[in-house]
Amino acid sequence: MTRTALLLAGIALMSGCGSDPIATQTDARLEPSTTALAGKRQVSSVADDLATLRHVTAPFRDFDVATAAGWSAKITDCMASHEGGMGFHYGNPALIDGVARVNEPELLLYEPDHNGRLRLVAVEYIIPYTALSRESTPPQLFGREFKQNDVFQLWGLHAWVWKENASGIFADWNPAVSCAQATHQSTMSH
Repeated sequence: MTRTALLLAGIALMSGCGSDPIATQTDARLEPSTTALAGKRQVSSVADDLATLRHVTAPFRDFDVATAAGWSAKITDCMASHEGGMGFHYGNPALIDGVARVNEPELLLYEPDHNGRLRLVAVEYIIPYTALSRESTPPQLFGREFKQNDVFQLWGLHAWVWKENASGIFADWNPAVSCAQATHQSTMSH
């Protein structure tokens, strides 16, 4: 089956689902057989949500399309650490409203290539501490808790949906991402 056919099948499957786009935690108080079924639904929901994310961000592989659609605020230089890279963060200020939605990531992450072009590699969902204090229960998306980022004063969750990450799809850093082609880069821990 071609990649396009798989994507269309995934979209058709998702359109038949009436589920909330944000994955929820399995309730541990359920009966064991119900918990196993709920766990399978959660895995399915996460897969559906990741397919939705890929679908809505596919046009933004073209950086000009992303900037025209609102992801035009350069948030960081190309970020790298001893754990790997993240690339440049471009934000859509209209979406930084304290609510995380699967289909509206606040930030798009781009890796510079050898031709000077920017390649979409991931997204990051953010909720500023001004919207949800640092002492609050961590927000969740895809069944994952957001991490605290005191440097930027926010909660954040990465999703590496456009470049495979050996550290995991929701890891902060990707060892396969490089800032070597960037003219501006920041080295830091996140």
